[in-house]
Amino acid sequence: MVGIGVEEEFLLVDPRTGVSCPRAEAVIERQRICCPLPEGAAVHREPRPTQIESVSGICGTADELYEHLTAGRRSIAEAAAGEDCAIIASGTPLRPSPDREYGTDDRFGEVDTLYAGVVKACEACGCHVHVGVSDRETAIGVVNHLSEWLPILLALSANSPFEGGRDTGYDSWRMVEQSRFPGSGLPPHFADAADYDRQVDRLMDCGVLVDENQTFWLARPSSQWPTVEVRAADTASTVDEAVLQGLLTRALVITALDDLDHGVTATPLDPQVAAAAVWSAARYGLSGPAVDPVTGKPVPATDRMASLLGHVREALEETGDSDLVRTLLDRLEREGTGAERQRRASADGDVAVLRMLTEETVPHP
Repeated sequence: MVGIGVEEEFLLVDPRTGVSCPRAEAVIERQRICCPLPEGAAVHREPRPTQIESVSGICGTADELYEHLTAGRRSIAEAAAGEDCAIIASGTPLRPSPDREYGTDDRFGEVDTLYAGVVKACEACGCHVHVGVSDRETAIGVVNHLSEWLPILLALSANSPFEGGRDTGYDSWRMVEQSRFPGSGLPPHFADAADYDRQVDRLMDCGVLVDENQTFWLARPSSQWPTVEVRAADTASTVDEAVLQGLLTRALVITALDDLDHGVTATPLDPQVAAAAVWSAARYGLSGPAVDPVTGKPVPATDRMASLLGHVREALEETGDSDLVRTLLDRLEREGTGAERQRRASADGDVAVLRMLTEETVPHP
């Protein structure tokens, strides 16, 4: 079974007001002492001390992935409560910390220095999925095949409608914030691994990356592991939605591997159409029009979702995840994305949104 790993980023907040709390170091230290995780799982810091990341181990089945993600969320939540804060899974904060200037002298400090106000005011949280592949050349071929499906993965995950206490009108304001970084969006088409390295080196030569391990494309070969890393999704409000991202991404990778085995090459996308597809997914999520990145035509987002499901049907049957994915997609269509649920809750005020996110983020035993 092809392995999956999921990285989930969370916000630490005041449990009474929802204001971001810069207590990541204390929470991580407490978590290490008091709150064990499954083998292979871990908790990490993020660029802002108001954020924290839970990383699953390598999971072969949906049940394993549920176990790891649930345990990670509960572990961090328990440690956070000991530091008088809570965790919420939202792509952007409900109410950002009033002090967003946090200097460090490590790699995060280098990132702050290079990107200045773009990153110092950014508390965006995503859900990253790693899927195992055999080698870097294969990873590059897979990334080429994934590109056209990354906007619909974003639309399914949209969970960041608010910024600074206001409704942005976007379902994924996180993606708007990410677009401010150089080289963001869908990856370009790569001829091979050497071409990928050349394009990263070119950005390095331009002085817009801290190092060769830092790119902002929504999919890439991992710089650390033998995996493809997909970074399209907002952080998932619920474990169900995080699992959905994991299973769909694995199915896309398996489908791409099959295409490569049969000599099927990916069609390079027009960069302007690709950018339009990402923008449309961030703007509307599943509730409005989408852009087909291949045809360049507007289509209903639900049609793109149906196309995605048809594209990965055989892979989902192979992994035994078909029924679960259909159930999770049906629930998402019925209950709405995280952004839609946040907006509905906001009718009763900010505290209602905070309560909804707190309850959805940490599953009850």
